Amino acid sequence: MRNPVNDATDTLPPCPECSSAYTYTMGALLICPECAHEWTPTTRGSASGAEAQVIRDAVGNVLADGDTVTVVKALKVKGSPSGIKAGTKVRNIRLVNGADGHDIDCKIDGLGAMQLKSSVVKKA
Repeated sequence: MRNPVNDATDTLPPCPECSSAYTYTMGALLICPECAHEWTPTTRGSASGAEAQVIRDAVGNVLADGDTVTVVKALKVKGSPSGIKAGTKVRNIRLVNGADGHDIDCKIDGLGAMQLKSSVVKKA
């Protein structure tokens, strides 16, 4: 009798950070329970695929998952009377292929989870 848990574990790649074989999936991400590293399966692809997804900030710096960025201009937010002020620091960003050019997924203190465009942030 085949064990479906072992079959799924055998097909997943090991963690690129710590080489753990105990990776699992959560939605579109692969997650390592030992070092808490998260990555997408396409991250392990060819170098040309990685170059196609380079996301740059307002001044041209290359952004990566986990970076800290600063908002460079005031932004209006639906449902918030004050919005996001220029100079607000946003920690631990995640790069995504969002709708309408919103390619940064983040949490902002006081406002919660939201998506931002890379053209309105600068790497800190």
